[in-house]
Amino acid sequence: MTDQPGRPPEERLPAPRPSSAPVPADRFSAPPSAHRNDLTPERAGRIVRQSANARWVGFLAVTLVGLFVIGYYFYELGLPGKLSVPRLEQAAAAQQVTEVERGYNLYQANCAQCHGTKGEGGIGPTLNRQDKLFAHLNPDYLRNVLTAGGRYVCGNASSVMPVWSNTGNPPGPLNYKQIDYLIAFIRAQKGTEYRILNPALAEPSIDPATGKEATFEGWVDPSYAPAPGATPFPACWSDEFKAPASAAPSGSAAPGASAAPGASQAPTGTVVKEVAAGIAFVNKDLAAPGGAAFQIEFDNQDAGTPHNMEIKDANNGTVFKGEIFSGAAVKTYDVPALTAGDYTFVCSVHPNMTGTLKVGG
Repeated sequence: MTDQPGRPPEERLPAPRPSSAPVPADRFSAPPSAHRNDLTPERAGRIVRQSANARWVGFLAVTLVGLFVIGYYFYELGLPGKLSVPRLEQAAAAQQVTEVERGYNLYQANCAQCHGTKGEGGIGPTLNRQDKLFAHLNPDYLRNVLTAGGRYVCGNASSVMPVWSNTGNPPGPLNYKQIDYLIAFIRAQKGTEYRILNPALAEPSIDPATGKEATFEGWVDPSYAPAPGATPFPACWSDEFKAPASAAPSGSAAPGASAAPGASQAPTGTVVKEVAAGIAFVNKDLAAPGGAAFQIEFDNQDAGTPHNMEIKDANNGTVFKGEIFSGAAVKTYDVPALTAGDYTFVCSVHPNMTGTLKVGG
């Protein structure tokens, strides 16, 4: 509605509206006693009690937080006087045990066939000797050997020791964490027993003889010290496999090698012939006289591949271990007299190469 009919909407003025009085309405409000500004004794007492309770709650909260901070500080860093072990050191010790136990399985799967199950050596040099472990077999040296292979040790490009690290050239099968585990195992100290874990389940293995968890001990003797004036152990270990004529008595062998002769000899007495070809023994069944020494003429026809013959009894004990050598070559082993019975022979480097030796009968 406007008071100017006939004009366009934009030119019209709003129509005046009559004023209206506000409509009375009831309002909700607190009673007058609630708006008093003075404090009664009862009300003042309640306020004081509430304030005291709040202060006690605050004091207890601050005390609890302070005790927690102090306790956590000593939990992390240890109590004074070495009354407790810091948490970080505990975690590091537990991790070190885990690395050693994992390294044991890696060593047995990849290194034991050349260096021995306990580091006693074989086709590869001995690893568990204290003069080597003292300073020479340090973590940096071991990592370089595993990355570059045997050529890092003696500069021999045709070394049997392969590259193990997947960062090597050519790349190997182990990643950097597995390399760390392997080094931790080799550098583990004596005096500490570690569990042997099932490689597939990562659970402790049970020794069938005792019914308890199977364990092993580290190699490094922390109390070992070289003799005064002792020369450092040489980097190249090739001399370990050579018996000096002046130092080795007749029939003896160099450390890490077998007691078999280093070169072929003219056969004497009974001669048993065996051939290795294609990473396998050609003659699976051999026979030898009982109670008398005999010889094995071993023809390794696998060029560049190391083989030997190791004879084991029924209890899997080694009764003879021939020298490991690379083909193509022929060596004659002098085998001492054996008790009549059935034996097995294997290649120490390639355990899948097996055969049967019947002595006597």
